[in-house]
Amino acid sequence: MSVSLRLSRGGSKKRPYYKIVIANSRSPRDGKFLEQVGTYNPLLAKDDENRVRLVEDRVRYWLGVGAQPTDRVARMLDKAGIKERTGTVNPKKGEPGQKAKDRAEEKAEKAAAAEEAAKEAEVAAAAAAAAPAVEEAAEEAPVAEEAAAEAPAAEAGEEQAEG
Repeated sequence: MSVSLRLSRGGSKKRPYYKIVIANSRSPRDGKFLEQVGTYNPLLAKDDENRVRLVEDRVRYWLGVGAQPTDRVARMLDKAGIKERTGTVNPKKGEPGQKAKDRAEEKAEKAAAAEEAAKEAEVAAAAAAAAPAVEEAAEEAPVAEEAAAEAPAAEAGEEQAEG
C-alpha cells in the first residue's frame, strides 16, 4: 500500500478549505484517510500564519515511513522547512504558443505591407509634385528617345548578320 500526503477538499462552493491528510494513494481525493496532519485555507492572505497549519512531528514521521507528498503539499513543506523540494525547470514557460506565434507573424506581414504601401504613396505624391518639371523634360526627351530606339535596332541587325 502506497501512502501519500495530499490535500482533501472541504468547504462550500467557491469557498475552498483543505485538510492536509495521509491517505492511501488509491483512495478518492475526499475519501477515507489515515490521519489529518494539517489544514490549508487558500482564502487567507499569503503572509497569514493560519493559511497553512501543519503538525510537524506527524508530517516528519509519515515522510520517514515513506509517504510521498503531492506537488502542492511538497511546496508547503518546503516553505515550512520540513522537506526540501527541488525546483523544476521549464525552459518553454515564457514562450508563446504556436497560434500566438502565427498571429504575430501575420501581424508583422500586414505591418510590412502597410509600410510598403505608404512608401509607394509617398513616391506617387513626390512624382505628382514633380509633374511640371517632367513636362519640360518631355519636350527634350523625344530627341533622346529616337536616338535610343535606333541603337537597339542597329545591334539587332548586327546579331542577325552574324547568325
